[in-house]
Amino acid sequence: MNNIPEVIRTIPLDYYLFFSAALFVIGVIGVLTRRNAIVIFMCVELMLNAVNLLLTALSAYRADANAQVFVFFIMAVAAAEVCVGLSIIVMTYRNIRSTDVQLLNYLKW
Repeated sequence: MNNIPEVIRTIPLDYYLFFSAALFVIGVIGVLTRRNAIVIFMCVELMLNAVNLLLTALSAYRADANAQVFVFFIMAVAAAEVCVGLSIIVMTYRNIRSTDVQLLNYLKW
């Protein structure tokens, strides 16, 4: 288990940067174009995981564990977001029988 930073360093840092940027862009496109609330939450989680991947790779390359501690905080916030978000989605599904984000405007009345 002590060889993990050396294994991560065998792949160039540019690859981690491009891969996490691609994941982040896919997540942003999904948030902006999808109408299903569950898919939007999955895309937000994809963006958070892209940031976590990049922070972990940078932390391994610099041999500094501070970024990895920050990753744990991001994961805790993401877990709380999922709990609250999914409960809101379940309640809106019970009211309007759909998870379409465009239909949420009807709840303002």
